[in-house]
Amino acid sequence: MPSRGSARELVRGVLPGRVARRRRVAGFALALLGLPLGSVLLLAARDQAALGSVLLVYLLGVVVVSAVGGLLPGLVSAAASFALANWFFTPPFHTLTVARRDTLVELVVFAAVAVVVAATVELAARDRQRYQHDLDVQRARTRELAAADRVRAALLASVGHDLRTPLASTKAAVSSLRQPGVQWPDDARARLLETIEDSTDRLTRLVANLLDMTRLRSDAVTVRTTAVALDEVVSRAVLHEHLAHVDVVVADDLPLVVVDPGLLERVLENLVENAVRFSPPGVRVELRADVRDAGAAEGAAPGGAPPSVELAVVDHGPGIPPERWEQVFTPFQRLDDRDAGSHVGLGLAIAQGLSEAMAVRLSPSTTPGGGLTMTLRLPTAAP
Repeated sequence: MPSRGSARELVRGVLPGRVARRRRVAGFALALLGLPLGSVLLLAARDQAALGSVLLVYLLGVVVVSAVGGLLPGLVSAAASFALANWFFTPPFHTLTVARRDTLVELVVFAAVAVVVAATVELAARDRQRYQHDLDVQRARTRELAAADRVRAALLASVGHDLRTPLASTKAAVSSLRQPGVQWPDDARARLLETIEDSTDRLTRLVANLLDMTRLRSDAVTVRTTAVALDEVVSRAVLHEHLAHVDVVVADDLPLVVVDPGLLERVLENLVENAVRFSPPGVRVELRADVRDAGAAEGAAPGGAPPSVELAVVDHGPGIPPERWEQVFTPFQRLDDRDAGSHVGLGLAIAQGLSEAMAVRLSPSTTPGGGLTMTLRLPTAAP
């Protein structure tokens, strides 16, 4: 959609005196150079041309100057044309005296018509610019609505499939357990219950991600930052589901970080889930934290700010080319063709949105040896 600044410039262009500078300069130049040149050419035919014909030629010049430079150059060209016609083409020549009354009427009518023409051309130009501005706004609105329709279509396509899959698994497992006359062995019963639990967890994650994306889209994210111990937030983020797939290297003596603990937990859940999904079987995800001196940051003055804590989620999967890093933060964007369960392409978009809400920087990088590393730079509490 057009920015507020560009819209302001368009509006200025249709107000009096707001013609673009280069157009105004061109109009004045055309008046100052074109009118004298035209007068020289007309002088060669002064004896054969009637005053009315000369005034029509000057009127044409006023129209051209007004169309190029707007109202002010048009008025200047009208005044100059009146003076030139009076000086060179109205007897007695080379004076401002008008000998005949009908000639005076012709000059006055010419001046009035020239002013009206200049004003009319200016108004037409304003109307044209207003129309163009309204058309640009309408086109931008159309593009916005088309983008919203594409998002809704992607949401329906992705969520429709990803809701049905765990629901179908849950329904099948529950129906099997409730089947009359069937005594399930303990191991089979345990597997069916595990299927129900896994499917419920997938639905919970999907609904939570959709709610988070709705909050981000509507600017309804409430951030309550406080100084917290990072190891506690990390433990809660990986405790329930991914602990068996993650190596956590977060010391308990790190400086306190200033974040919203609930939002940071949601960010870590999405980052870890994404890393686990793309890690090869048997290869664990690493979650490690290090203190980074503020003076080591690019452009930072040593000693000017407290250090930050860099929390990295490291996977050793296929990785993503650097030129596609921006795409991973696009909602409903999947960079793979595999069936990813409840993966609707929201995890990293939500992680970035919640990080930005906390004023925390989230940046991707290549894992040495292959893979993707997502790094959060967390501000620390003042000592």
